[in-house]
Amino acid sequence: MAKSIRPLNDRILVQRIEAEQKTAGGILIPDNAKEKPAEGRVVAVGSGKILENGARRPLEVKVGDRVLFGKWSGTEVKIDGVEQLLVKEEEVLAIMEG
Repeated sequence: MAKSIRPLNDRILVQRIEAEQKTAGGILIPDNAKEKPAEGRVVAVGSGKILENGARRPLEVKVGDRVLFGKWSGTEVKIDGVEQLLVKEEEVLAIMEG
């Protein structure tokens, strides 16, 4: 049975998008030489950041967005055998458009 996860507050769940397996020149990159990608697709989002006045600010990112995040961002979690990343919205550097 698939697990359902709903991040809390201003956190989002991201599934990494795997980097290319070859260089532009066609050289295969071995697994031990690859860096973890800093790009992913948003799988789930929290309900928003709680402000000092108690109001909730909705998140700018939404499910399905393709995002860039810092190399050391978030916490890695494994859900149904798939590695994903739980990050705060402030750790997202950009939303890729187009």
